[in-house]
Amino acid sequence: MSNIPVDLVKVGKDAIDKEVLRTAMIAELDAVNLYEQLAAMAQNNDLKILFMDIAKEEKTHAGEFQTMLLRLDPEQERELLAGRKEVEKLIK
Repeated sequence: MSNIPVDLVKVGKDAIDKEVLRTAMIAELDAVNLYEQLAAMAQNNDLKILFMDIAKEEKTHAGEFQTMLLRLDPEQERELLAGRKEVEKLIK
């Protein structure tokens, strides 16, 4: 599992909400990876289906946190869009 990349105790009051959202996103993406790996390892098909369903829910959670982060951090939103445009330009 990932470690929190910043010491949240040291984060200024103006940035704490953005940092806790990024930390929550890391946790959700870790969970997606874990559940997809467990699904790949599981022998029982019903268990595979369950793990993949839970992984999908974690992706939704990551999207919820990202949506809130983009509301709180306009620079993050601009850079996300810039990254999307770069990929679209590279991969036509």
